[in-house]
Formats: sequence, C-alpha cells, structure tokens
Amino acid sequence: MAAAADRTLPDVIAPGLDVLFVGINPGLWSAATGWHFARPGNRFWPALHRGGFTPRVLHPSEQDELPALGLGITNLAARASARADELTAAELVTGAQTLTAKVARYRPRWVAVVGVTAYRIGCARPKAAFGPQPEPLADARLWVLPNPSGLNAHYTPQSLGAAFAELREATLRE
Repeated sequence: MAAAADRTLPDVIAPGLDVLFVGINPGLWSAATGWHFARPGNRFWPALHRGGFTPRVLHPSEQDELPALGLGITNLAARASARADELTAAELVTGAQTLTAKVARYRPRWVAVVGVTAYRIGCARPKAAFGPQPEPLADARLWVLPNPSGLNAHYTPQSLGAAFAELREATLRE
C-alpha cells in the first residue's frame, strides 16, 4: 500500500453527466487498485445504490459503468494518501480551482462533493453545511454530502444512503 502514496487516479467522467461526485482524494487502496472508493468498508457504492442512483450495489471495479447512468467521479485533490488530513489547505484550494475548470469543460448538471471539511477549505466556504449550496460551481448546481469513508462514524449506512437519496430527489426535480 505504501507504494501507492502520491499516485493519481483517472477520472470517471464524460460530458453532460447528471451528477459528478467529487471525492476528497484517493486513498491508498484506491490508488493501488485504480478504482475510486475501493477500500473495503468505504460506503460510497452502497450509498449510491441506497440513494437510488444505481440499480444494484456496484463493485468499485465496475466504475466505468457510471457514465452510462449519468454519473461520474473525480477528486478534489489528485494525489493518494493514507488519510485526507494529510492534504494541505493549498492542495485543496488548487484542487477546487482544477475542479471548477473541469466542471466548466464537462458541464455536469450537479456536482456532489463528498466531504464537507474539504469543501469548506478548498472552496473557501467555512460555514458550508451538508445539502444544496447557494452558489453554483461553474454552471452546475452544487451539493455537499457526508464523507462515505468507514472512518466517518457519524453516519450509518442508512443515514448515508438517505443523504444520497436527498440529492437524487433534487436531481429528479430539476
């Protein structure tokens, strides 16, 4: 795993997606496998299904099926690390600038950042809360979701799925 530190992952992205999910940065397990949210215990894939975005729980190795469902994945910071708190504020700010350019280029309808603290730092929104954000990112609607990492014990699989379902409902209304 240590050899995966500082690696990057290619985005799962296409023009005109319904939702582009934005992780904080790849973990070492993801960097080693080449799959987003790949660490066993990460709850992204089950939450995506519980939220109504996928017809079944996809395995991380099936990430390339997402664009056909109108979904994509990128990261705020590109480099892999063991923990998100290893990132610097400067990396998150630079990542937010890169993300803004990416959103302007690919034009998803919604951008969903999974991790409020990284969003607050990277986008200079220190009081941001979960849910819809008042400002867009490029021309995309913006939503902040809880971090699906298994380390985020504040959210159960059920409550995490419910948070994803709120976003799903919003995407269906607009």
